Amino acid sequence: MKIILLGYGKMGHEVEKIALQRGHEILAKIDNENDWNSFRNSGILESWNSGEPIVAIEFSTPATAFDNIKRCFDMNIPVVCGTTAWYQHFDEIKERCEKDKQALFYAPNFSIGMNIMFMLNQQLAKITEKYDYKLSLTETHHIHKLDKPSGTAVKLANDIVDNNKNYDSWKLSEECTMQNVLPIEAIREGEYFGIHEVKAESSCDIISLRHEAFSREGFATGAVIAAEFLIGKKGLFTMNDLLNC
Repeated sequence: MKIILLGYGKMGHEVEKIALQRGHEILAKIDNENDWNSFRNSGILESWNSGEPIVAIEFSTPATAFDNIKRCFDMNIPVVCGTTAWYQHFDEIKERCEKDKQALFYAPNFSIGMNIMFMLNQQLAKITEKYDYKLSLTETHHIHKLDKPSGTAVKLANDIVDNNKNYDSWKLSEECTMQNVLPIEAIREGEYFGIHEVKAESSCDIISLRHEAFSREGFATGAVIAAEFLIGKKGLFTMNDLLNC
């Protein structure tokens, strides 16, 4: 498989390492507008043998992910996107993907362990609804992370709201004043790769679900596996599709 890296920061470097370990080839590394122009003028796509699978893996920034996905669609290149905080454009991307028969695999978190926690979190939200448990969510990331709360925390929070009628919405804890609003505490300190913890507390006890990433390797491995999964497919896909295939 030939891979185009969209975003060549720390995650891009980790994806490159895992992709090479799994026998794939890095076709291009695109980190800014000049890189895009160089890629277009390189003639790589014109000489590309369509029999060779090609996928773009997107870990850039919330400000550039939307345009990066559209550019890949323009070139009929499937995309694996791990960038978050661009989902306000999701409906437009979904419509374009379905209309033009493109392929997009998107996830707020590509870690297999974190996706197991997503499943457990949904069950916790359902079961605790009728037993007077108060739910809360805390996430901790490195000081360089741009979005707050994280896309992973937003996914956890939305799943709680969807599965527990005691909550109508979520807000950052400093803005949360109502009982039916799930509080999220978002901490930015040090160089943490990501800690997410959901707590269900009653007058008798506390139940806690906690996931901590030790490095970027788990995210990068999941993204490369997603790219392998996407070859030959059209449409929208998530980690549920991968884990249940």
